Amino acid sequence: MSAGIRVLVVEDDPRTAEAHAAYVERMPGFELAGIAGTAAEARRLLRDAAVRGERIGLLLLDFTLPDGDGLSLCGELRASGLVVDVIAVTAERGLDAVRRAVAVGVVQYLIKPFAFAAFAEKLEAYAAYAERMSRSASALSQSDVDTAFSALRTSNAAGLPKGLSEQTLESVRTLLASGAALSATEVADRLGLSRVTARRYLEHLVDQRLAQRASRRGGKGRPESEYAAV
Repeated sequence: MSAGIRVLVVEDDPRTAEAHAAYVERMPGFELAGIAGTAAEARRLLRDAAVRGERIGLLLLDFTLPDGDGLSLCGELRASGLVVDVIAVTAERGLDAVRRAVAVGVVQYLIKPFAFAAFAEKLEAYAAYAERMSRSASALSQSDVDTAFSALRTSNAAGLPKGLSEQTLESVRTLLASGAALSATEVADRLGLSRVTARRYLEHLVDQRLAQRASRRGGKGRPESEYAAV
């Protein structure tokens, strides 16, 4: 896509909102359109952007806002005819909430708390979906529609242990291939993962004989493992 996808962060906690905004700014192909701390402010920013002809394509929407329910806002926007995609960014994981999210057209669901790698995975999937849906055509074939919707799926690829994603695994592999051996802590810091998560990916690569593990010598404190690409 020639222009970045403009993203509005809708989150009432200032620190969380700033963190999510910073994540957006780290993503190639995305542009931060603003931060809204309330449903009313989100409505205003969307309306003002439309008047200026600066379309906001994506909301990162929290469910709990001081002046209303985020999902009610989502439904209201849909009813008004405003075309904007929504990724739910919330700590709410109840079945009823997820069903409501699906009913109002939420395209992705990201449960707090999360690291940058999980955030990036969702937005990369959304970007692939948006790119496919933006292609000029009077009508889409069944294959076109299936391909577009499959881009939104970020579930495990066949053969991966539960909880591991193919995209994050590829990020870890690329990082190892680009330089010297790294510890799980170093991989976690560079990719925005927890140390435990980074170690799971590294150990999976060792099991697949795509990486090798060795003890790091010379440091103080407990011995630490380091991993290098094979």
